[in-house]
Amino acid sequence: MAGGAFAVTVALGVGLGVWASGGDSSPAGSARRAPDTPSTTSSAASASASASPRPTRSFPLSKAPGTIPAVRSFTAARGPGWRPAHGERVVVGDPSLADEGRLIAGELGLAYAGQAGDTRPGDVRLALGGNGNPESYAMTVRDGGVTISGPADAGVFYGTRTLKQEVRGGGAAPEGVVNDTPAKPRRGFMLDIARKPFTAGWIEDRIRELGDLKYNELGLHFSDDQSFRLASDSHPEIVSKDHLTKAQIKQIVDLATSRHITVVPEIDSPGHLGAVIAAHPDLQLRDAQGTATKGAIDISKPQSAKIVDDLLNEYAGVFPGGFWHLGGDEYQALTVRDPQSSYPQLAAAARKAYGSGGTVADLTTGWLNARAATVRAHGRAPRAWNDGFYAGTSVQPAKDIEVAYWTGKELGARPPAEYLAAGRQVINYNDEYLYYVLGQPQTFVYPTGQRIYEQWTPRVLRGTQAVPARYDSQILGGSFAVWCDYAHAQTEDQVAAGIRMPLRATVQKLWDSGKPALSWAGFKALAGRLG
Repeated sequence: MAGGAFAVTVALGVGLGVWASGGDSSPAGSARRAPDTPSTTSSAASASASASPRPTRSFPLSKAPGTIPAVRSFTAARGPGWRPAHGERVVVGDPSLADEGRLIAGELGLAYAGQAGDTRPGDVRLALGGNGNPESYAMTVRDGGVTISGPADAGVFYGTRTLKQEVRGGGAAPEGVVNDTPAKPRRGFMLDIARKPFTAGWIEDRIRELGDLKYNELGLHFSDDQSFRLASDSHPEIVSKDHLTKAQIKQIVDLATSRHITVVPEIDSPGHLGAVIAAHPDLQLRDAQGTATKGAIDISKPQSAKIVDDLLNEYAGVFPGGFWHLGGDEYQALTVRDPQSSYPQLAAAARKAYGSGGTVADLTTGWLNARAATVRAHGRAPRAWNDGFYAGTSVQPAKDIEVAYWTGKELGARPPAEYLAAGRQVINYNDEYLYYVLGQPQTFVYPTGQRIYEQWTPRVLRGTQAVPARYDSQILGGSFAVWCDYAHAQTEDQVAAGIRMPLRATVQKLWDSGKPALSWAGFKALAGRLG
């Protein structure tokens, strides 16, 4: 129902006390029936003339809720819908849903009743049940109450996000049944806190925003050439003055977990390790002339692997989620025309490890595989940037390393279809649409929500061209990313404002990759109503 019309209906219902539903509350098939007409049966005609007249009401068919992302399926029905009222309750059918129940109860001003055995008018009931995608859910609004069910806690949580948006945007949840499930299992936001120190409070605010939008990943890039932003017990000497404590990270992770968001950490290596090298200058890569190579660690030295593995092992206990981003991009030794002659120590180490034909690219691939083995031992699925996967090497990256495809600008760049044809799973970080780079260096411009909404889909992995549809199932999802190349170009508040609509457009296309029903103007207006 439209908010204003619905408000009138409810107000009238309260004032008159009773409305005759005429059976209109059933969602099944009612969308196809004409509105009920006054009864002319003989029993009605023989009613006592002295009986008090009763007001009647035929509700129009409900309209699909306005949410971001839009629900995938809605079966309309006739009925008053549901809006929160003082004294109404949230009831859970399983103790594992207590967090979801308490959260939505607090947000809507309802009482949390736990596993109450009785049923009352106006109840919001959360339940586990059914099979299928654990992020799917069904929400039924009928007979003055709401039931949200799903195969797992995550789906039920997403149902509560839909309910919250319905109430926020229109004042009420429309009568009918929502059946909803995401098109893509990975819906992420990546934040570079290495170059710019975002406060814990700002990150927590983004987690709340991401949760309401049904994102399920938060990437934290906390190590780079400029700074190392997380406290370390194994190597405190590398930690920057302005950093997050482990207690703060635990609070961030706990909040994310309560919103069904996995925090995916990244310690980029063997490039982008300037902050580590600053404390260990002996590990910096140098070329044949002894010139230091910016940000690059010398992977021919055993101590280089040890320090990175020390950190990976330490932080496995800090970030309990199932994924780990290993970086792997922009290793400067492989950006020169002849790595073997420019870096003879790497070439020698490659030959020692892989025989006379071993190359620097082989050695670098072996480094990636070794770091993948480190995180795999902790039950983590490894991920690396696409330019950390090299063509023509005798050593191949492990098959389970997911490809984070962001660019096609590197030396020897390969189109995304080559990774997909090799059977790899890919996550879309397309820098043409999804990179918000502070200061807009090089050719970067701040992405707009409109461009993402109207042009991008998860299959558009590089530039503006989509890969063939046959690869769709290998594209696990995508991630919007904030990179802080010029840290002072924007304040935290400006970043939050700048990414607001791009985040909403991105998740719309990850939840449902088809053409949106709303125009951009309509989508933007809806975002304004939802807050």
